Amino acid sequence: MHARLERELETIHAMIALYCGDRHGVGESLCADCQALLDYARVRLDRCQFGAQKPTCVNCPVHCYQPQYREKVRVVMRYAGPRMLGRHPVLSLRHWLAGFRRHDGR
Repeated sequence: MHARLERELETIHAMIALYCGDRHGVGESLCADCQALLDYARVRLDRCQFGAQKPTCVNCPVHCYQPQYREKVRVVMRYAGPRMLGRHPVLSLRHWLAGFRRHDGR
């Protein structure tokens, strides 16, 4: 997996872990539902047609998540997004800056 996609996976993992830890409180690991969401996100990133030029999902012209997973990720991001800056400032800044990338990779 390309470094850009690895960073995307690291970011979504951090967001899901933050959400799951605060909402489900199962300890160090993710609950079964959150682990399934992370596994799904990993598969979607592995299969992303844009590869290293992948835009952030919100800016992507192709919505590859099934509707139920898209809603779950939306809930996770709505919760974790504002909290990420305090807990994962570098990931947050990189994700925010990636939102300004052009779709063609420039």
